[in-house]
Amino acid sequence: MQHDDLVYVGQMYDLGRKIESRLLQLDRAGFDADEDVRLALTHLIQTLGEAARRVSQAFRSVHRDIPWSEIIGMRHKIVHDYLSVNFDLVWDVSRHEIPRLLLQLHPLVTNPESR
Repeated sequence: MQHDDLVYVGQMYDLGRKIESRLLQLDRAGFDADEDVRLALTHLIQTLGEAARRVSQAFRSVHRDIPWSEIIGMRHKIVHDYLSVNFDLVWDVSRHEIPRLLLQLHPLVTNPESR
């Protein structure tokens, strides 16, 4: 494990928490009505994917329960040809996948023995 791995995993966790916090009191209608939130969540998901890409293959191999390739590839699924954003997918990832990911990352950022 490289020291940088924990930095990137910590960044992923922090980004996930930011995504989660923006949805605390927001339903789908509120999401659809708020362009700033939609764009912020899109950016946060893309940045989270970039942080995941920087985690070493060795670290990813040890933590196979985390869907690394899906996280890394999410940017390409959300943004189509740089012309449009799939906001249905942004909503789904933000609402359903990020909470699961946070549960997986939490022990890695809080418990040295689990790394």
